[in-house]
Amino acid sequence: MIQFNDKQFSLIKKRTTDKTIKQIIKDNDVVLSFDVLVPPDNRATWNHYYFCPDHGVKLTWDRNKPKQHCCPVDGAIFTGSPYDGAWWRGLNGLNSKACNELGLLWQLTKEPIYLNKVKDILLQYAKYYPDYEPHGGIPYNGPGKANAQTLCEANCHIDFALGYDFIRDDLSPQDQEYIEVRLLREGADFLVQHRSKQLHNHEMKINATIGVIGLILDEEKYIEFALNTEYGFHYQLNHGLKGEGFWFEGSIHYHYYALQALLGYEKLARNTPYSIRSNPNYYKMFAFPLQLILNTGDFPRLNDCVAGQEKLTDAHIFEFAYSEFEDPLFASALASIYKNISRDNIHALLYGVDELPPAKPLKPQNIHAPLVGLTLLTDQPSNNQMLFKHALYGGEHDHYDRLGLTLIQNGQEVLPDLGTSGYGAELHYGYYKNTATHNTLVVNQSNQTPANPTVLHYQALPELVFIDTFVDWRLPAAKVDSHTLVHWDATAYQDVQFRRSVIWLGTAVIEINQVVNPHQQQLDLTWHARGEFKSHLTNDIIQSPLEGPLKRMTDCRLSEVNSGIQVFKYDVQQAAPYCQYMFTEGGEYWLTGLAPDNPATSNLSYVLLRSQQESLKNVVLHDLGAGYKLLSAEWMLESLNLKLTRAKKLISLHIDFSDGEVVFHVKEFDDHLWRAMN
Repeated sequence: MIQFNDKQFSLIKKRTTDKTIKQIIKDNDVVLSFDVLVPPDNRATWNHYYFCPDHGVKLTWDRNKPKQHCCPVDGAIFTGSPYDGAWWRGLNGLNSKACNELGLLWQLTKEPIYLNKVKDILLQYAKYYPDYEPHGGIPYNGPGKANAQTLCEANCHIDFALGYDFIRDDLSPQDQEYIEVRLLREGADFLVQHRSKQLHNHEMKINATIGVIGLILDEEKYIEFALNTEYGFHYQLNHGLKGEGFWFEGSIHYHYYALQALLGYEKLARNTPYSIRSNPNYYKMFAFPLQLILNTGDFPRLNDCVAGQEKLTDAHIFEFAYSEFEDPLFASALASIYKNISRDNIHALLYGVDELPPAKPLKPQNIHAPLVGLTLLTDQPSNNQMLFKHALYGGEHDHYDRLGLTLIQNGQEVLPDLGTSGYGAELHYGYYKNTATHNTLVVNQSNQTPANPTVLHYQALPELVFIDTFVDWRLPAAKVDSHTLVHWDATAYQDVQFRRSVIWLGTAVIEINQVVNPHQQQLDLTWHARGEFKSHLTNDIIQSPLEGPLKRMTDCRLSEVNSGIQVFKYDVQQAAPYCQYMFTEGGEYWLTGLAPDNPATSNLSYVLLRSQQESLKNVVLHDLGAGYKLLSAEWMLESLNLKLTRAKKLISLHIDFSDGEVVFHVKEFDDHLWRAMN
């Protein structure tokens, strides 16, 4: 066995509990309870097809129903393509996972049922694998053999290889050769052939599987390919990790998915000359995203993040991280993970320390990461937060939402980032992935041309934080060293300039938007709130006048923009009302309506400010339950004066955009003067 030496595994056996054994058995119940079933041909397709097209939620996989696929929301049954092929992809995943975990059970218990099950699975896949026809057609992805994309091939093969490592010494020489030649080497060679020349989490996973097979089979050509070739591990780490330490794809899920792939290799290589630990970006990959934890206890759903992937549940990463670095940060991550669940799991058993040190769960913090392009600010007394996305373009998994805002009021998202659904569901490309379904600027209801924003000014004062950012679509589209498909409209955004400045007050946020629109395209500044409108601008309901993602909007109401302050108030479940006060120059219409949340079992309340003017200026005061009101906004050439009230206080702000200076002044009134003013 390559994964653990005798001393290491002796300690593992001593730490093993009955509860852990029972959990592994439960996790693999489907495979243990039925005869081994392996697809005889390449019928398996893509797991992301296994989602309800109406609600965007994962269908319920049933071993007894390979041709009936049930939505957990309303019980609807789906049949035929693409669901049948995705069912077989699910089976491949269960089989490969069982190889790894039941192989471990064999080593822990020496009960023949586990050895025989793993042996049977591996021999059946080895029988069919060389004759599986490559197939695919999945966006952005190379083909598979047992599955429909190269990534899925790698995911299955790494578990096949680890399971084989657990039982190899108990197989006959003939069976060893059969599995190694027809399954492991055949798989590694296929992955070498189809690893793409790009930075990507997929290539990290493909590298991991090739490297693991190389370590297990003692085949240096595979290890060298995984580590040191162009787009191997070191190349990916050196070029794919950006700025303060975030994976270029801009999704926390894919950041840790890439790291998980790396650890799949490193767990075998750490005590060999082929370890990756010496790379200076290795530690950063563990640490940086932990600074982005929200006061909801979750990560933000930045870019492609399927509902559920925002949860901090990565015990497999942080058990290994703490044992490697003994860093208190990783102990806090584990304290967060184990707040409500037991530590009795495989990852702690195999890679964790005997006893974790006392540690407090992670707490939200303030972070301004200009190179990564994220600013997260927290007000502890009110439990409010703001995440401002001014990030670099991230390629395939990006959501075209430069200068997007996420706001949290008292621990609840009121201006959310929705993430996405399964990629095979219509809602992914048809709704969630688009600029129009984010809190930012959209032109002609089309996706933003890829761009890398600029932070013009950043100022942190005792009373406030000021961030001033700019996107310039006069510049060529941003590029990444990664395969992309054009899902944007470069003509719509040509020469548009978007400047968004944000003032964080802790209990409120002031958002200042300035748009230059020389070709007089249709501009929509968009906000969607997780709350219900308390009142409407008009009672006249119309069909959605929009094309694209928001064509599905319902309860639409259109009204002209008038001078003065426009107020939108929302009832937020189990929270104080959330209010937006808006002042606009150059706006023409307000459009309000309802469109899906995530999951699509409830709706968000949308507000769009529409304009075709050459210049659009807009100020929004987001009152996060603290009783602010916007009294006035006075624009000058390169500055803005604002007056707000709150709790017998008049707040004046002067923002000078030329040098990024903010002057903050508060005047407090006694009861008599306050009544006179109001």
